[in-house]
Amino acid sequence: MIEAEGEDLDFLRTTSFGLLQGSRMRNVKTEYVSCPSCGRTLFDLQEVTEQIRQKTGHLPGVAIAVMGCIVNGPGEMADADFGYVGGAPGKIDLYVGKEVVQRGIPMDSACDALVQLIKDNGRWVDLPEPEEAQPVAA
Repeated sequence: MIEAEGEDLDFLRTTSFGLLQGSRMRNVKTEYVSCPSCGRTLFDLQEVTEQIRQKTGHLPGVAIAVMGCIVNGPGEMADADFGYVGGAPGKIDLYVGKEVVQRGIPMDSACDALVQLIKDNGRWVDLPEPEEAQPVAA
């Protein structure tokens, strides 16, 4: 059981859904899988993962793997829907499931290529437009 002091419902909600997501009982947000990084890593994992998270963080139920190299990446990302893997210095390979679908994408356009791949596979959901504030009649 989770308890919070006072009436901190936001903490309880966030923690509860986080536990359900982590135990794969309920997908409420995008899941990211990443390798721990090693000497073979071909890009800054934290920076690239954050760039991908900013563009794809609104896709509940989608799992994206960000792997630093081709050596262990494909095996470690077996459960992911999409994969972003360092294939060569400055180049990225994109996967759908365990299958490589695009090779040798330049780093500067690989994040956008991943977004397009997600769209092409029907897993993209546009963010809702923010509602404009309506004036309140007095």
